[in-house]
Amino acid sequence: MDLSKIFLKEACPTSVGGQAVMEGIMMRGEERTAIAVRMPDGTIHLKTEKLKPRGRLDKIPIVRGVVSFGSALVTGTKTLMYSAEVLENYENDHAEELAKMREEQRAAGTDEGSIKGPEYYEKDKFTLWVEKHFGEKAAWNIMIYASVVLALVFTVGIFIVVPTIAVNWCSVLTENEVVLNLIEGILRIVLFAIYILLISKMEDIRRVFQFHGAEHKSIHCFENGLELTPKNCQQFYTLHPRCGTSFLMFIMVLSLILFSLLGWPNLIWRVTSRILLIPVIAGLSYELLKWAGRSDNSLVRILSLPGIYLQKLTTKEPDEKQLEVAIIAMKAVMVPKETEELDLYMPNYEAYTKEVLLGK
Repeated sequence: MDLSKIFLKEACPTSVGGQAVMEGIMMRGEERTAIAVRMPDGTIHLKTEKLKPRGRLDKIPIVRGVVSFGSALVTGTKTLMYSAEVLENYENDHAEELAKMREEQRAAGTDEGSIKGPEYYEKDKFTLWVEKHFGEKAAWNIMIYASVVLALVFTVGIFIVVPTIAVNWCSVLTENEVVLNLIEGILRIVLFAIYILLISKMEDIRRVFQFHGAEHKSIHCFENGLELTPKNCQQFYTLHPRCGTSFLMFIMVLSLILFSLLGWPNLIWRVTSRILLIPVIAGLSYELLKWAGRSDNSLVRILSLPGIYLQKLTTKEPDEKQLEVAIIAMKAVMVPKETEELDLYMPNYEAYTKEVLLGK
């Protein structure tokens, strides 16, 4: 792995970031977000939304990291659910055409990977029950925040509570507080890496990771001042210093350091203190990630290496069609401030360039 192709000296870092979703990508710029999703028949849906002005908390170091972390959890879940809803609605509206297309593919012995049957997008029984009793809009909000809460409980339980409980028995082997905290921190990182490795084997997650790679390649291309084309994007790595994966790895490493400062108290206090310190660690990790994204020195590279290597699991090489979706989302957040919000379907990548960018 050539680090000079990740920490690019000639690059001009931006604040543009993104997230892979179901069959697409969300990009977030300074003034708006854009979600581009490729439909089963190749059509691309694009939706942009202007961002609200930043509040005072977004300017305070550490605090802005906590705010950003919380906002990212809610926005990320909302965006992921939105992409699935767009696919479901398109499936329902074009059922006959898509069924015919799938039949032709089966007859020809081809498989496009993203062409999934209607059962893939069907709502589960719990979602249908919530919609029936609370209405679709309320159900949407309930599902988003319930998903965030469940994700937090799972994350804290597996990666914070379990390691400190599992290492508790080690105190009979050694009383060295540094060693005990080191074992706990290493176990936490190993569990996280194993979790990522396991889910990366799932076909649907693999496609999400391909879109994740497409997101990074398009951002690299833009930050290096090249024209945003699939060919130009393809020359870059799928690894990027400002990736959310690196942010999570920073959290793991910083938690190891901060928890060590607390010594090795009883189990209840250890679990409680670790949970209470999560916001502080998230804030510090955010500042470290921002610094890593705009700096290029030996210290930055050393601190970023664990996250960079972990990205080899959370990103996969995208194909040209996935890069097209990433480019559309990227270009959609770079339009002039006065540009109206968009919510449209395009037959292909070229249509976006002509109809949206050139206004034809």
